[in-house]
Parts: sequence; C-alpha cells; structure tokens
Amino acid sequence: MSDGLFDLSGQVALVSGASRGLGQHFGRALAKAGADLIVTSRKVDDLTAFVAEIEALGRKAIPLELDVRDQGSIERMAAAAEAAVGQVHILVNNAGCNVRKPALDVTWDDWNLVLDTNLRGSFFVAQQMARRMVKHGYGRIINIGSVTSVFGYSGLAPYGASRGGVRQLTMSLADDWGKYGITVNCLAPGWFKTEQNKVLYESKEWVEYLVDRIPLKRPGQAHDLDGAVVFLASEASRYVTGQTLLVDGGISTGAMRATVQAPANADKEK
Repeated sequence: MSDGLFDLSGQVALVSGASRGLGQHFGRALAKAGADLIVTSRKVDDLTAFVAEIEALGRKAIPLELDVRDQGSIERMAAAAEAAVGQVHILVNNAGCNVRKPALDVTWDDWNLVLDTNLRGSFFVAQQMARRMVKHGYGRIINIGSVTSVFGYSGLAPYGASRGGVRQLTMSLADDWGKYGITVNCLAPGWFKTEQNKVLYESKEWVEYLVDRIPLKRPGQAHDLDGAVVFLASEASRYVTGQTLLVDGGISTGAMRATVQAPANADKEK
C-alpha cells in the first residue's frame, strides 16, 4: 500500500534559505527521497558546498539568488527556476530570521526585518510559485513555521507574530489554491538548535529547563524533521491541506505537570 507514496523521483523541490541549518536538512531529505533541487540564498556562493553534496547523492541541484525582502528578487528567482526546470512541484518556504529581545527593547526596524522576512516573504514566494503551479494543476507548498505559532515565549514577540501569521496564511492559501491541485501546509518545528538560537544551548541550566518541559525529554534533532517534510511533499499527503504539523517532542501540549512529584528521597525517609 505504501509503494510510491513517499517517492519523489522525477520531481523538483525548491528550498529557500538553503545556505545553512534546517533549510539544508529539508533539501537533503527531499533529495534522498528522489527529488532534484533548486536551492536559494541571498548569496549564491554560500550554496556551493551544499550543491556539491546534493550532486554527490546523484540528484541535480541548481543554486539561485533570492532575497525574500525584495519583490524583484522573488520575481527573478521564480522566472529563473521555471526557465531552468520547467515545473517546480514542491516549495519549501524556509527562509527566515529572528531578533531575540525583550518586547520593551524591540525597535521599529527589528519588527520590520522579522515580519518582512518571515511573513511577507513567505507569502510572495508562495504566490510566485503558485502562479506557475496553477498551470500544471499540481503543487505542494510547505511553509516552515514554528511552535511559536501556537505557544507564547518571552523575547520572541516579532518572531512569534510572524510565525503565527504563517500558520494563518497557510490556512488561507490552502482554501484559495486547493481547486488548482495545490496543497499548502505548515511544518512547525519545536526547539531545534540552529544558528539563530545556538547561544541558548550553551547554557546547561537552560537546556535542563527546556528538556523538563518536553514530554520526549530531549531537544529536537534535525533528522527528526525528515519524515515530516517528505510526507508533506509527497503523494502520501494528497488529502492533507491547510494544516500545521508540529514536530516538537510534545512541548505544545503545554508541558506543565498537574501533579506534585514526590521528593527523590521520599522512600528513604519512610
């Protein structure tokens, strides 16, 4: 029954923000499932090593320049992608950024940087690719969100607002584009170590604090996302759209104990 459901052979996936981090992990997982790639970054030279890695897997990889805060850059990238491969079947809308500050310290420019990149950029990249997917009557759009789209965290006001917007945007676009054979879903990672948050993981106390609130008792590892991105890109998810798939070890359950734990030495005291 599962034959071919997760096979991406013959398909092309475009992954934005693929110069490092989770973007590369998403691209790698899709390539291993059979897809050829178009990978983007603000600086094409930053993609050289990753392109070579994908080609070593026996897949094609085309690097393109993309600044998601620049409308012209988005339009040029979409046109170049179409010219290079004809049909792009899958979009992984991954490019994003964060400014980690207490809410009282967030500046006008901080807010605009995060929202323009994560929310406005996600919409207009999706729009450009969807215009082309419509012509083929097929598409898989995967917006990369975050557990912050459903859970509040201090110090992440602009980021949480942008990711909450991505979640809502996903539902709206799914409704808009479903009639064209395009599914739109949001893949929302929980706490994964990235370039943006690696400083937190340098604190043993913070990591212990985090792990205590994750039901599976560990932070996420990049490979934990592989199955989810392949699922949302493949035929296996053909009747799934408008959804946010949280891959977070369960932290979005609320992760607060409603019972009092006995002290570790309780038995000895008896």
